[in-house]
Amino acid sequence: MLNMTEQRGAHLNQLEKDLPEGLVVDAAWLEKRGIASNLRAYYVKSGWLVQPARGVYRRQRGSLNWQQVVISLQTLLEVPLIVGGKTALELQGYAHYLTQETKVVHLYGRTKPPGWLDKLGLPQRFAYHNSETLFRNEPISFGLGSLAWDIDKDSGRDLTRFQGGSLKAMAWGQWDWPLTLSQPERAYLELLDELPDNESFHQADMIMQGAANFSPRRLTKLLADCKSVKVKRLFFFFADRHQHAWRKRLNKDEFDLGSGKRMLVRGGRLDPVYLITVPEDLDGLS
Repeated sequence: MLNMTEQRGAHLNQLEKDLPEGLVVDAAWLEKRGIASNLRAYYVKSGWLVQPARGVYRRQRGSLNWQQVVISLQTLLEVPLIVGGKTALELQGYAHYLTQETKVVHLYGRTKPPGWLDKLGLPQRFAYHNSETLFRNEPISFGLGSLAWDIDKDSGRDLTRFQGGSLKAMAWGQWDWPLTLSQPERAYLELLDELPDNESFHQADMIMQGAANFSPRRLTKLLADCKSVKVKRLFFFFADRHQHAWRKRLNKDEFDLGSGKRMLVRGGRLDPVYLITVPEDLDGLS
């Protein structure tokens, strides 16, 4: 029978293996590993753990940033959320069309993030989007910890087989932790879903201008899976304006674009092809 000191030491040794420095876990995660509230309090008092928010713990390593939080959700806590929309585009080289500094982290999935996410005192705000409203099929139905990264073996798994390869794992930080995010094609559709209230037509147009390397195969699968008529019409509207080589590989008649007019911009101009209203001042509109 281990005495209290030996128990504390044994649990601490296990924590050093299971909890990488800098990542965060919640009380339930520690409880599953036999670290009850009194032991958690002892570790915090002794400086082995710090508490960035109530019920949230980490081994201290520098200041906490949003990437560490999201990686913790995706791997250790196995919450099936991915970084998408504008944030995913920023991370993949489209930042010169967007704001240079990430102020909002867009998370997509069918599972809401834990409530403590916005209590961590980070400069960024987390915005949750229910991906079920945009796509019929969810590429992930279980925690990313079992999908993208096995922390014990320190090895990843192939994400390309999920929803036509619409996800990718980006190595981040000193230890190349995997941050799972939407590929640019999926992220662009996610961004279009935010028009006109939360994103701008000009921004969407600028991103499409730089989208010469979009994959027509990936787009075909994503558009077929997309439930939003608005998003699909907007996508083809912007794609037609810039006529990248991949546009010839997409037949808009293969996708359900609905019927009737859609007013997206009050007082805007009606596009005669896709029957959506767009801003009068969108450059190059004929």
